[in-house]
Amino acid sequence: MKYKVQITEDAEDDLFDLYTYIALNDSQGAAEKIIGQLESACERLEAMPLRGRIPPELRRIGVDQYRELNFKAYRIVYHVERNNVFVHCVLDGRRDLQELLEQRLLR
Repeated sequence: MKYKVQITEDAEDDLFDLYTYIALNDSQGAAEKIIGQLESACERLEAMPLRGRIPPELRRIGVDQYRELNFKAYRIVYHVERNNVFVHCVLDGRRDLQELLEQRLLR
């Protein structure tokens, strides 16, 4: 079964912020490459989206409806509802993410 992947506005904002950061601190070419790879990783969720794990920060507080896919140093956080995959966050995994995930996903 194929799922429809939908990238939320928050996740689009994350991609834009990551692009800006990489372009300013590395190069525009590097930013385009990484963002393209992240978008491709999101799109690959259309097949087997349940392969991602539950983020440990959310599991610890009893929230288990979200999953994450790791790509390089980044975390793609999403949930599956019927035949849809909703991508909520695309974040740098080197940051402390518990508070951010709680605020964004549990509001």
